[in-house]
Amino acid sequence: MRHDPVLDVSKLPTYGFGHRSPMWWGTLGFCTLEGMGFAIAIGAYLYLSFLNPQWPLSVPPPDLIWASLLTILLIISIIPNYLTQKFGEEENLAKVRVYLVVMSVLGFVAIGIRFLEFGRLHVKWDQNAYGSLLWALLGLHTTHIITDVVDTLVLTALMFTRHGHGKRFSDVGDNAFYWNFVVLSWLPMYALLYWGPRL
Repeated sequence: MRHDPVLDVSKLPTYGFGHRSPMWWGTLGFCTLEGMGFAIAIGAYLYLSFLNPQWPLSVPPPDLIWASLLTILLIISIIPNYLTQKFGEEENLAKVRVYLVVMSVLGFVAIGIRFLEFGRLHVKWDQNAYGSLLWALLGLHTTHIITDVVDTLVLTALMFTRHGHGKRFSDVGDNAFYWNFVVLSWLPMYALLYWGPRL
């Protein structure tokens, strides 16, 4: 008589953290695609700067103040973001709530700084190729900030309801992973767009 082995998996968790979560892999794929979009736009920027002896075209480079403030804020945000992920993996609901609120506030401040920056750029988006690429790169990154802030707000709201348990903690980790991408993708753009023309 033949017996088929059967494994009882009913006691295994229904969610995981990090690379053990299918959503983490989905987020990684999302970041890879978006990173390629940034790379293509940066490639176009570098190509045009190579072709034009005067770069930026007919305007001074963007002011450093707002971009530098944003960069400092994003770098500082890595600490509460790390703590949000850590407490999510520990399934510490009280601390996850606190740090999700902190990350939501930091996200709104980042959006505010970026919109102040848009109003003070020395070139319009349709003025020339430089303006179009500068606005496109800043617009792409702003979209990523807004996307993560909206996701953080939804998670924060869920954590203050009866849904704040189980797989939601895994979602907190995925959200933190995406924010790290938002921060890390900004650093080379900051160097390229704000310091590159000054070298």
